[in-house]
Amino acid sequence: MSNSIIWLLPMDFVKQLVTLRKQQGLTQQALADAIDLHVNQIKRYEAGTAQPTLETLVRLAKELHTTLDDLVFEENQRGPSDDLKLQFEALSQFDNEDKKVAKAVLESLILKHNAKRAFAQ
Repeated sequence: MSNSIIWLLPMDFVKQLVTLRKQQGLTQQALADAIDLHVNQIKRYEAGTAQPTLETLVRLAKELHTTLDDLVFEENQRGPSDDLKLQFEALSQFDNEDKKVAKAVLESLILKHNAKRAFAQ
């Protein structure tokens, strides 16, 4: 059996963890102590040779005063593309009934897209 790691987290996690830890002025040891982990585990995370559990990710995010999204993803990696941001901002101005209609239209388009992808495979 191989000891290779199956990466579930984006590689951006490593960079984000190091950046956020340093922004908070924490050493690897201080971060490890704060979340009740051995310092070697923090070193593994920062070297990209290990991945934290969901529970550890939550503890890291809390200690680093950030969200899970900011810890795991680069800025703007998860949001809508620039060409859709204006449309979503406009949707936020709709009254509740129009929002329901827009949401139903989007959900149907997403279902159609997913069905196309499933049948293409």
